[in-house]
Amino acid sequence: MTEEVQQTLSSHEGTRRSHKVPGLGVEIAPFRIPFHRRLETFAILQWTLTFLIGGFGLTFFSLYLLFTSYYWVSFLAYTWIIIDRWTPSQGGRRFSWSRRWKIWEHMRNFFPVELHKTADLDPNQNYIIAFHPHGILAVGAFIHFGTEATGFSKLFPGIKPSLLILRGWFFFPFLRDYVMIAGLCDSSKNSVDYLLSKNGVGNAACLVIGGARETLDMEPGKHRVLLNRRKGFIKKAMEHGASLVPVYSFGESDIYDSTCNVPGSKMRKLQEFLMKFTGFSLPIFHGRGIFNYTMGIIPYRRRINTVVGKPIPVGKNPNPTRTEVEDVHTIYVDALKALFDEHKTKYGISEDISLEII
Repeated sequence: MTEEVQQTLSSHEGTRRSHKVPGLGVEIAPFRIPFHRRLETFAILQWTLTFLIGGFGLTFFSLYLLFTSYYWVSFLAYTWIIIDRWTPSQGGRRFSWSRRWKIWEHMRNFFPVELHKTADLDPNQNYIIAFHPHGILAVGAFIHFGTEATGFSKLFPGIKPSLLILRGWFFFPFLRDYVMIAGLCDSSKNSVDYLLSKNGVGNAACLVIGGARETLDMEPGKHRVLLNRRKGFIKKAMEHGASLVPVYSFGESDIYDSTCNVPGSKMRKLQEFLMKFTGFSLPIFHGRGIFNYTMGIIPYRRRINTVVGKPIPVGKNPNPTRTEVEDVHTIYVDALKALFDEHKTKYGISEDISLEII
């Protein structure tokens, strides 16, 4: 545990003196708290707003500008999207300085978030880093692979991580360039092919395997990952001979309170219908607010510990059969379960709890 994170934990334990509003059950945050905690709240707030409403908000704003004297701003933004449309699937446009912004350290300290290494990664090879679970915001994935707040490049020198997200993000004006400078790329097959075959060595294509669909089955306290039918990343690893690296983020599903709607229910059908046409899921969740600890869109201050497992060597096979993909998938699932079982008790999970694969 780093000294900065230790100081943050001590601060979290020593400064929370809230009070409840009689009759409402709302726990109000104290007025006087250390300034760094305000900065941490601001840091996570900006990412939460970016993740939840940034894309559609900026799209509506750009459409509004079309009817004002600033119409040319929107015209240039959409022209740029067309001109630059292939960049997200060709390694993106990362800037190292943006990955080291101080705001990401404040965001890390909010929970806090830590990255734990179990084995070295050879910089002369390429990798697919498979992250589980998604959680609501995929906070761990972004902090670890989209920033240097948890020291990825120090833990794994020579490895360049590229977090892959839904292609739809790169059609949002302004926002697309904001996420690209952190090294984010689209999660299309072409994007994975580029990173693993046309970008040299030392590349890590980082995928949140469960994706948006997994959030609909998420519950705090449950360790459930969507993996049984997720085999595309296995096939890509085989096609390029890229090693598979299982990653489990303990606490990722606990930073929000969420509701898991039973498959077949009316609400679940609506959620799946909307996800089918938009690509974005709409889970029912809540966290805390800016000035209260009871209700809001900001996640709770709960620790996240992300463990990077040992790489699984995968032989190059340009045209793997379904059976061959199934065999490697089985090996991967077993490795992920073993990673979970080996580390679960360190992070407050009972020995008799198992990882649920759906």
